[in-house]
Formats: sequence, structure tokens, C-alpha cells
Amino acid sequence: MSLNIKNPRVHDLARQAAARTGRSQTSVIELALRQLLDGLPTDDAASGRTRVDAILADLDVHLGRHDLTVLDHDDLYDDAGLPT
Repeated sequence: MSLNIKNPRVHDLARQAAARTGRSQTSVIELALRQLLDGLPTDDAASGRTRVDAILADLDVHLGRHDLTVLDHDDLYDDAGLPT
């Protein structure tokens, strides 16, 4: 498998990183990509659910159970669901 990068700036960055770390250019590019991917959220459903759970927990902390009546808009609509 090959990867042909024709961007001179990327070549220069790879050379600099390799020189500073004593690694090969391939190794520093692999390391950089691994660090990038490790810092990004995964796309699986469990990760999405975890983010949703964290948001809901944060809302619980900030709103509290006693403040949820503020979100009740029933008094704005009549029995037919139309605005009053």
C-alpha cells in the first residue's frame, strides 16, 4: 500500500518531526495520525449515547427537579392545542 503526498509543507513537517524525534518520517506521520484519531470522538452508537447521557446529567445538575415546571408550556395552549 502506498501513500503519495505531494504537499511540500507536509514533507517539510515530516522531516522536521523525524529529525527532532529520531524516528522515521513514516513513524512520525503514523504517530501524528494516531494522536489525531485518539483525540476525536468515535462514531459508534455507544459513544453517542455517552455524550447524550453527559448532556442530560448536566441539565439535571443545572435545572434541578424543582425547576422543570418552568419548561411546562401547557398554559400557552387551549384544549385543542391552539395558542391562547
